[in-house]
Amino acid sequence: MGFGEKRGNYWRGRYKIAPGKHLTVVGEDDKPLKFATKGEAQRAASEAENKFRRGDWRDPTLGQETFGEYASRWYEAQDLAASTMQNYKRHIEEHLLPDFEDKAIAGILRTDVELWEKKERAVYAASSVKTWRSTLHLIFEDAIDEGLLTSNPAARRRGRGKRAGRSRDRGPEKVVTDALGILLTAERAALLSGRDDEFVATVLKGYTGKRWGEIVGLETEFVRRNSFRVEWQLYELDTGELVRCPPKDDSYRTIDSTDWLSALVFNHIARTKPTPCPCHGRTYVFRGQGAARTGGHQGAKLIDIARRAGVSTGTVSNVLNHPDRVSEAKRAQVEQAIQDLAFVRGGTTSEHAAHWRRNGFATWLFTPAVSGWYPKKAPQEARPVPILGEPWPGIPARGRGAAARADACWLPIAKGLTPHGLRHTHRTMMEDLGTEKVLMDERMGHIDGSVSARYAHVTVGMRRRLVAGLTAQWEAALDARLAMCTTSPVGALDSLLKARRVGLS
Repeated sequence: MGFGEKRGNYWRGRYKIAPGKHLTVVGEDDKPLKFATKGEAQRAASEAENKFRRGDWRDPTLGQETFGEYASRWYEAQDLAASTMQNYKRHIEEHLLPDFEDKAIAGILRTDVELWEKKERAVYAASSVKTWRSTLHLIFEDAIDEGLLTSNPAARRRGRGKRAGRSRDRGPEKVVTDALGILLTAERAALLSGRDDEFVATVLKGYTGKRWGEIVGLETEFVRRNSFRVEWQLYELDTGELVRCPPKDDSYRTIDSTDWLSALVFNHIARTKPTPCPCHGRTYVFRGQGAARTGGHQGAKLIDIARRAGVSTGTVSNVLNHPDRVSEAKRAQVEQAIQDLAFVRGGTTSEHAAHWRRNGFATWLFTPAVSGWYPKKAPQEARPVPILGEPWPGIPARGRGAAARADACWLPIAKGLTPHGLRHTHRTMMEDLGTEKVLMDERMGHIDGSVSARYAHVTVGMRRRLVAGLTAQWEAALDARLAMCTTSPVGALDSLLKARRVGLS
């Protein structure tokens, strides 16, 4: 029961919330209310105590913790996969803290979140901003569970504040190609790398729909006679470390293979004779190309700076390249770490790469293969891939004066296509073959939670029809490639073309 307490020339209301703990009745400004009589103070205290017992009461001191303090505490409490922890850290440090770090968590309003999103959309892709807002929403939801907030300022209200509906969030349509596009892209990637590995990997990705990490992480023991088993992937962290972890969303699966694709991969393994890698001690089907590009600095590396400053490598990169995107406090931490470790930008390393790096593969092999252009890389602008026209389809000219020695360049195959676009391509190819949705979902590692899907099951006939259809698409692509030229500088493809010529004769 509440009671009145004499304080000089006024009374204040006091009530009990726990053994030995009492609170004072306060007003909307969180300051103690002063009552003229003991009875008024007692009635107000009793009402406040009743609210507390009903659960309507909220400690006015809660929610005054800053967003930066709470986000740090929230992050430390998470126990998730290394890839997820890395992404959360990047979202918080690079995109949330610059705007919200010093604000009281209870003082962040919906309008603050909307203004933040509008500013981010002016610089970054809508899909990325949507992901960062989802992380912000998750943090606020947990704050609500702790009683720090009563509502989520990052929650979206349907149709509010939008000039249009969901169309505002639509990104550009994903670029896909066809069976011939896969073949030509694979051939060019092999020509750019100077070996057959990229040809085999690109074809494998296009005809299985595997994710990039599942291709890089394919171990020889999971290559079967007529299938590929997906048990693991290699996920690349910001530190450059490749973590061996389960496939995304635990999408373990067995992917049916055509005879020709299994033979292509088995021949590749026999030719390259892979050995266990030094980082995981596992034998992988594919290996890295050339010298390692990641961590090429002499002395201290980005990860060393990040560890010393207690930030992500993305934050270090922003300090070096876009300091305006980092708060003054974080920038000072990073700059001090750079000074302490005598970090110097640039340098090279002769360390051999055991595995491909996503960015290196996409930037210097895949993108030039599909577009015919090398990307912009300071101090050079974007430029066509210079090639020597013979033998067809052309050998990339390399070294000093390559452009002057070249006599041709490649036309685009599917400009804008990415390695992940081959996953979309595979799904599109299956749609074109009329493959049943239940089999497509199984092959892609997707889950359909609908009632209808619970009554659909994959049959042997479905698998046979899909394998036959993919084989027909592959043979049609080989025939089209034969019509362009009967030979190829890529050894694996040249053998396939030769066998196809013999089979057609």
